[in-house]
Amino acid sequence: MHFWVGSFCYALDNVRRTAFPGGVIAISDIITLVEDAGNQIPDKSWMLYLLELFNVQDVAVELNLICQFDDQDYFEAIFRGVNQYRFRKVLPIVGHSYLRQITMNHQGRSISYLLNDSNSGLKERFDLPIYERFKFEGINHFTGIEWWNKIGNFPYPIRYHVEISQLLYGLAIDTRDLESIIYAPYEALVPTNEGTTDRYPISFYDARIEADGYLHFKIGSGICSTGMRFNY
Repeated sequence: MHFWVGSFCYALDNVRRTAFPGGVIAISDIITLVEDAGNQIPDKSWMLYLLELFNVQDVAVELNLICQFDDQDYFEAIFRGVNQYRFRKVLPIVGHSYLRQITMNHQGRSISYLLNDSNSGLKERFDLPIYERFKFEGINHFTGIEWWNKIGNFPYPIRYHVEISQLLYGLAIDTRDLESIIYAPYEALVPTNEGTTDRYPISFYDARIEADGYLHFKIGSGICSTGMRFNY
């Protein structure tokens, strides 16, 4: 069975209503692995810590941390639900922080996935050519957890306690020059889930905007019924 829970990321307009910004071509976050809570993932199953951008056609583009039943944990670039590239140079390590960034390039008809280990300085990038009809503009950014359980109808305890920080969206000043992207912070989280259960073995907590202006929150063990709510 398949489960997911988390939040959509939004900005606030002049009267503090939530909205997804227009013209978004990039998103990023920093995921910090705070603690290994132990591997309770069922046989042949896996879970994902999601960085997910939906374009205006509702096509999903993802750069996820994947944790598996056999301790084979890694970061993966995904397009339309299909694994495209496994990051082998930059690997998940408890105590490390990772910049995850997805950039959609209309001129080059490609999607760039960038992963940067802030502790070691290691960087790894994957560029995916896009040959189909695809619109290079985002309509939603989802942050949260996804479970795939191959032996039972339930979501299981998470592998890592993490902090998600610097949730950002990117706007192109000049679509011909990706270096011209200007990033801005989200200000609100709108909770959501897939709707097939009312109990997830996870907690979202300590949502805040730090002095640097960036939105942060934490994910740990616990029980919740939906994703993080903040400024909404």
